[in-house]
Formats: sequence, structure tokens, C-alpha cells
Amino acid sequence: MNLRPLDGITVISLEHAIAAPFCTRQLADLGARVIKIERPGAGDFARGYDERVRGMASHFVWTNRSKESLALDLKQEPAQVVLEQLLERADVLVQNLAPGAAARMGLSFETLRQRFPRLIVCDISGYGEGGPYEQKKAYDLLIQSESGFLSVTGGPGAEQMAKAGCSIADISAGMYAYSGILSALLLRERTGQGSRVEVSMLESMAEWMGFPMYYAFEGQAQPPRAGAAHATIYPYGPFPVGDGGSVMLGVQNEREWQAFCTQVLRQPELAGDTRFTSTSLRVANRDVLRALIVEAFADLTAEQVVQRLELAQIANAHVNDMAGLWQHPQLAARDGWREIGSPVGSLPALLPPVRSSAFVARMDPVPALGEHTQSLLHELGYTPHDVQRLHQQGAV
Repeated sequence: MNLRPLDGITVISLEHAIAAPFCTRQLADLGARVIKIERPGAGDFARGYDERVRGMASHFVWTNRSKESLALDLKQEPAQVVLEQLLERADVLVQNLAPGAAARMGLSFETLRQRFPRLIVCDISGYGEGGPYEQKKAYDLLIQSESGFLSVTGGPGAEQMAKAGCSIADISAGMYAYSGILSALLLRERTGQGSRVEVSMLESMAEWMGFPMYYAFEGQAQPPRAGAAHATIYPYGPFPVGDGGSVMLGVQNEREWQAFCTQVLRQPELAGDTRFTSTSLRVANRDVLRALIVEAFADLTAEQVVQRLELAQIANAHVNDMAGLWQHPQLAARDGWREIGSPVGSLPALLPPVRSSAFVARMDPVPALGEHTQSLLHELGYTPHDVQRLHQQGAV
């Protein structure tokens, strides 16, 4: 039997967009039963972000496998009764509704703990509870901006700042919510009591910005925007090669610099050039050094450069696009791909990045909107007549 760490744990989630769904999908990966509450007819608005996966939204497919979808209109009293019955059986409640919305529905931790003392409540928001930004709208790009991420990402000019190509503010909050819930479950094993886990997108990103924050300690200059290069180490970044492609490489120390000059550039005299004899000097003279590297690579293909870098034990990487990632030989060699079900048929999905010798991650279908409404209501003791009445009332 494939016993998973969170088998027997039930999670109720009032979730939309990315942060909370990404958190709960990872709980489902570990075996938790995740019941996703969605608005009847519309559902999680992330279902409509695009139609890239055979008509389904790419964000939704990514963050919602292995869940059950229950359509409930929580503005209707009968739907609130259903939610109360679910919470009686639940271990965790996750929500990333608008600030204050959960509390107005009687779903704050302080209110719920009186009836469900073992329940863990995870609240995910943009800026956290309290403070002048509490009610401020928070989307991923806005948090990337508020957290200073944009100030160190992109090209050197003010107009060249760039956002991350994926939803890193949502992802960081989802990751901290996930680990926070796991820690709360461990704590409950010791105390028998539930607790509140509060996560803000801003604080999650501020944690990730620790290096540039300390680099700019006490008013010092922050790392400059350096495109895909490293702001404070050189050579480190992408370099064009003769076949029209690019190779990413990173020289981290003086041993590697010597090997890079001798075995990769095949210009051993550069190793002793006084303009380049330390990391700081190479950064200060990066434009001159870049020109020399580009000239040395001009007659080489990407694979030839990679071969030289490998022989010199210099870190390197291909500059892949999404097609390259889908076809990445390492993912295939490690048997990372699985097939999961969905309303549009079988879809490829990657195993979670943490692999265990003790269990195999759960990889179940992406649910259709309200797909499990009837079965969940039946499980709660509702008869077909009761379900029909709830439909007539607009509660489900």
C-alpha cells in the first residue's frame, strides 16, 4: 500500500487564482483530501485565464490536480450549512479571499476555534492583517513591484525593468502557506490544538529579497539591474555563440577563472591580466571582458562551447525555451512525467520536485467545476431530493 504523509487529512479551501491553489495542490500531492469550494456557474476565476490546454486554463491545470470541486454559493444560508458540516470533518481551512471577506462570513480563526478547536486555519493575503496596506489590492506583478524585485530585475535603464516570467509572488506565498500548514499539523500532534497560519505575499517576497536587501545595507547601493547576467559576479550569464544560439555560464572563483581562460577561451594570458584578476575587477571591466568572450565564441557552436566548459568544470546551461523544457532530457531520464485526467482528457504532468523513498505522490485528475458536488452532499447525508432543493435555491 502506498501510504502518503497526509492520507486522512481533509482540507477545505476557499481559493482562487494561484497562491492558495498552489498551496493546496501540494497538500494533495502528499495525500490530503482537498475540497475546493467554487462559485456555481463561474468557479475559480483562474479557470478563465486562458484556453491553452485544449480549452482549459494553463494556470488552473497546473495548480488544481487531485482536488474535488464543490459548487457552493456561500451567500446562501443553505450553502453555509453545508460548509459548516464540512468543517466539522476538516483538519485545515485555507482561504485567499479579499481582505476581511472570510471574517465577515464567520470564518476567522477566532470564531472557528470555538467550535472546531483542532482546525488549522490558513489565511493568505497580499499585505497581511493590519497596517496601512491591509485593504490594498494585491496582484502578483504589484507585489513584485512593492517588494523591490523589479528594481533589481531587467536591464540597466529605468524603462528596462522586468517582471519575472512566472507568478513568483503567488508561488512564494503558496510555498510558505504549504510549509506553514505542515508545521501546524506537526504542532497539533503535540498539543491537540489547531492554530492559525497567516501568510502575506509581500512578506514572502521580502524574505526572498534578503540578499539584495543586505547588499544595500545602511544605504549602500543596491545590486544594479543586469539583465540575465549576475549583478555582482562576472562572467556569469548568457553569451552569444557562432551558430546563433546562446550559452549560459558562471565563473565563481579564481580557480575557475584560470580554467576558463586556459581551456575555454584558450587565451591563458588573460588569466594574469590585471583588469580581471578578481571578481570585483571583472565586474568593473565587464564590457571589455564581454567583448573578448563574444569574440572567442564567434566561431563556435553552442555545443562546442558547452563541451569546453564541461572539460574545464565550469558551470553552464542551455538557454531553453518552453519547448526545450517540455523535451528536457533530464526530466525524461528521471522518469518525471505522468499522465493525469482532466475534463479535456489525459494530460502530461510532472511529479513534484521532492521525491520520497517511502511513497509516490498523488497524481489525480483536474476537476470540472462542481464535479463532486453531488457525491460530497451525499456523503454528508443529503438525499437526492435535498440536493435538488439546494439546486433550486441556488445554493449549489
